[in-house]
Amino acid sequence: MNMIDSALGVHQQALSVRSRRMELLGLNIANSDTPNFKAKDVDFKSVLQAAHSSNLSITNKGHVPLTASGSPDGEMYRIPFDTSFDGNTVEMNVEQAKFGQAAADYQATLNILENRIGGIRKALRGD
Repeated sequence: MNMIDSALGVHQQALSVRSRRMELLGLNIANSDTPNFKAKDVDFKSVLQAAHSSNLSITNKGHVPLTASGSPDGEMYRIPFDTSFDGNTVEMNVEQAKFGQAAADYQATLNILENRIGGIRKALRGD
C-alpha cells in the first residue's frame, strides 16, 4: 500500500460504493413504470465487511472462515412495502428518500476526501 492509499484510507473505496448505490437508485427511479422491474440497492455494511474480511486469513484449520453474504458488490433486491399488480417493486417515495440520503452520504465522503487531499497538498508545499 502506498502513501496516498494509506492517507485516503477506506474513504476512497467508500466513494465508489456510494457512487454505485446512487446509480442503482437512479436506475430504480427511471424504471418505476417498467413491468416486473425489481428494485435493487447496495448494502454498504456488507461491502465494508467483505473488504475488511478479505484482509484476514485463517491461522488454524479449526477456525470458522469469514464469508460475506450476498453478492460481492453488495447488490441486493429490495423487498417492497406494498406490492404492485405489474410485478414492479419500485416505490417512488422510498426510492426518492433513499436517493436523498445517498446523495448526502456521497457528499460527506467527498468532503472528507477533499480535506485529506488538501492536507496532502499543504504537506507537499510545506505550508
